[in-house]
Order: sequence, then C-alpha cells, then structure tokens
Amino acid sequence: MADTGNKRAPLRTRRPPVGASPGTLIADPAARRSELRLILISPQKYETIDNASIDDLNTHCEKWPVVWLDCTGLANIPLIEEIGRIFNLHPLALEDVVNTGQRPKVDFYEDHAFVVMRMIDDVASHRYEQISLFFGGKFVVTFQEREGDPFDPVRKRIAAALPNRLRSRGADYLAYALIDAIVDSYFPPIEAASELVDGIEDEMLNTPHKHQMRQLHELRRDANVLKGVLWPMRDALATLIRNDVPFVTAETKIFFNDTLDHSLRLIELVENQRDMLTGLIEMHLSLTQARTNDVISYLTIVSVIFMPLTFLVGVWGMNFDPASSPWNMPELKAYYGYPMSLVFMALIAAGLVAFFKWKKWL
Repeated sequence: MADTGNKRAPLRTRRPPVGASPGTLIADPAARRSELRLILISPQKYETIDNASIDDLNTHCEKWPVVWLDCTGLANIPLIEEIGRIFNLHPLALEDVVNTGQRPKVDFYEDHAFVVMRMIDDVASHRYEQISLFFGGKFVVTFQEREGDPFDPVRKRIAAALPNRLRSRGADYLAYALIDAIVDSYFPPIEAASELVDGIEDEMLNTPHKHQMRQLHELRRDANVLKGVLWPMRDALATLIRNDVPFVTAETKIFFNDTLDHSLRLIELVENQRDMLTGLIEMHLSLTQARTNDVISYLTIVSVIFMPLTFLVGVWGMNFDPASSPWNMPELKAYYGYPMSLVFMALIAAGLVAFFKWKKWL
C-alpha cells in the first residue's frame, strides 16, 4: 500500500454463463497452471509431498490423522473436480473457488466448512488474491490463484520439534492457523501506509504540494478497498464462532475469537486511517487556499502602495507650460524638483507600509 504510483489491478468476479447448471466449473483463461502440495500430519511426524498427484491423495489421505492439500493455480478444472470428489466438497463451493472475486464468507455443509478469504497478493500493485479453504474432521484443502501466500510460518510450525500444537490438534486448528495467518498479513501494509500518511502530514505542514493531494486520494481509495474486504472478513469469522458444528471444537473457537479480535483491530486501523486522510485532504485544501490568499494579499498591498505613486507620476507627466500661467505646474521649473518628488514618493510608500504593519496586514 505504500507505493501509490502503480496502476491497480481491478477486482473482478467471473461468473458462469447465464442459465448454466449450478456447480458448473469454468476456468479463467488467465488462470495459472494447477500444482498440488500435500502435507501429511500426525502428532509424531509429518511428511510433505511437492508436486503431488491424485494417486498420492488416494494412497496417503486415509492413513494420516490430518492432511493439508494446497492447490496453487485454478486452470485444471478436472483436477479440481477430482479433489472435490475425494474430499466430498460441495459443487456450489467449488464453483465459487474458480469464479474468483467472491466476497469473504463462510458456508457450512454436512461434514465440512467452506471459507473464502482475500489476501493482499502484491503490496506494490495493490492486487488481491482469493484464497478458498475447506476443512472437515480430518482434512484442510486450500485453493490459491497464484504462488505466494502468508502460510510459511504455519509450515515451519508444522515442521518444528515436538511438542507441536499444530500436529497434535485436529484439522480445525490447522484451519484456524491458516486463517489467522491471512488476517495477520494485513498488518504490515496497513502500518506501512500509516507511516506514509504521517510522513505526508509532516511534509504538508512545512510546504504543501500538488503531488501530496494525489497521494492522499490514492491512499484513501486503498483504505476504502481494505474496508470492503475487512468488514465481510469480520462477519465470516463471527459466523465461524457462532455456529455449532461437530468438526469445530469449542477450544478452537477460542482461537478463532482471537483472530476475530485481530480483524476488529485492522478495521479500527483502517477507519482511523480513512478519517485521518479525509482530514489531511481538507487541511491540504485549506493550506492551499490560505497560501493563495497570502499571495493575493501581498499583490494587493503592492498595488495599493503603487497607486498613489502612479497617480503622482501621471500628474507630473502632463505637458503643462509654466511660462504661460503661474497655475500651470510651476514645480516643473524647481531646481530640486526631481529629487524632491522621489523623496516625497518614497515617504508615501514608507508611510503606507508602516500603516499596513500597524494594522497587522503585513
């Protein structure tokens, strides 16, 4: 969020053709190639299979207490359908997986839950990525649009030495850890944006510039997008806590409640940032207007000072002949007339400046 010079990627939702059967899966032509990573988890050990296949799923899934299948790329529709068949995933949920751009939400089915989250995929380009997560009694399945996610700390915790909470608890706790990582990934860019706003404020108080207004407007637009993501994310987490389903334990709900607190904190940060940006935009307009008024005031004062001087020069510049009449500007024949006129005009200008300072107009 800190870089406001790049073009933002639009947030688009793909939909199946009008009249298509519910659960129809149609891949985005720009979708990445699908790759699988399978992590097999038990309290005593774990195993990671990169570039896993459907055969690996059929061979290992029934032998381990918890399995985590991570699918990166949504181009291979037959593969996604086969994953849905193996884990008995609802077809309507799979349709939401491939039709990216969904609103963050939670849906409950008979033996599993479906969670849609959004992650800041690229801070520089302000691009968001949909992460779809299924979890049931013994499995967690995640679908990502592209490579790159905030799950490396979770993978390291799984690989850490015993005792290991992620390996000793069920799939619901693993789902909590992944969702918590997604929520916490919002803190660094939001905090970076707050530091940028503070820097713009300090710079603006010294000297307001036009480019600051553009930065402020783009940052406020980013904050509005974040607000549109975080509020439904908060509602989804609240839904996870409220519903009683057998595959989410009461103890795991306590951890989900902590993640909900994190989402509320994020919303507060974004709301405070939006308020501050709105105030800075108004302050920038006020400072710019005040600077314009100062310039106009100085120009007016200079004009007022030169008005009597211009009048005197105009009067003395008229072509009168003092020889024809004593009323025709006899001062034109004065020996010290020119320096005396300059001194007289200087005294008028100095008197006007002193008057303006006495009135505190300067």
